[in-house]
Amino acid sequence: MTALPTRPLGRTGMNITRVGFGAWAIGGGGWAFGWGPQDDDASVAGIRHAVDSGINWIDTAAAYGLGHSEEIVARAIADIPEADRPYIFTKAGVYSDPANPMGPTRRYGELSGLRAELEASLRRLNVERIDLYQMHWPAEDGTPLEDYWGLFLEFQRQGKIGAAGLSNHHVDQLERAEALGHVGSLQPPFSLVNRTAGADVIPWCAAHETGVIVYSPMQSGLLSGSFTPERVAGLADDDWRKRSAEFQGDALRRNLELVEALHPIAERHGVGVGAIAIAWTLAFPGVTGAIVGARSPEQVDGWIGAASLGLDEKDVAEIAEAVERTGAGTGPVRSTA
Repeated sequence: MTALPTRPLGRTGMNITRVGFGAWAIGGGGWAFGWGPQDDDASVAGIRHAVDSGINWIDTAAAYGLGHSEEIVARAIADIPEADRPYIFTKAGVYSDPANPMGPTRRYGELSGLRAELEASLRRLNVERIDLYQMHWPAEDGTPLEDYWGLFLEFQRQGKIGAAGLSNHHVDQLERAEALGHVGSLQPPFSLVNRTAGADVIPWCAAHETGVIVYSPMQSGLLSGSFTPERVAGLADDDWRKRSAEFQGDALRRNLELVEALHPIAERHGVGVGAIAIAWTLAFPGVTGAIVGARSPEQVDGWIGAASLGLDEKDVAEIAEAVERTGAGTGPVRSTA
């Protein structure tokens, strides 16, 4: 197994590699935020290859494929000796109706539902404890944040989870949660296209010793270097990206122009464009690690270089100029901290 650089995930006691395996896409198609049909055997091979390459954490969620992603993760790690297994991070609080999986999802915080969801995730993952358990989104069913965060802290005291974190929560919500008990980690979206977290939640986390694992650092594959307008048009009808604003019209044109501008930097470092996009998020002060999706060993090889890649000041300045010139995305290009 390859050794990769690690960073402490806030005060959780876990030291994690700079990139982790993201298991959203391997949940498969047939649900509202699916990525179209997936090959489960290739997904399992991708996870095992990532672990063999030194990646020491996997991020999934109960919502991904209505539990299917967690089942694939369990299958992939089943034969790995316990001492060598990666950390398992998952999320709760998003419900899809199995009778209408392509219908709208519901973001809930009802406590009995969250208790049942934790037990279901433990069963699907075939583990006795989840290393990091995260509230996927703020509840929209009227449950106060204090109630569901208090439950997550209870899970931690019970030993059912190692650390408790939040995903997609804003600064005022982080403040309210922190007043009850420490927020171990935050999972915000963050990429060269979606940079808004760099203005508020990431600096908050840095100031409060809260780990940050960003998701979609390649903007769901858009910054991987493999997208064209033709590929977007050919996405499966149940691939949510086909409906995403960043994959359409002028936004798509600007984003692809930014990708082109990253090629000289990638060539200097001997990596793919996607690795540069990921490394940019890791260079942002306060970011602990980045969640990167893959559905095969080959896709892992496309970004694994970011795990040990450091951008210098010339790289960062060149990227900032490219973002400003193309007009891609929104949010700060550099930290103001």
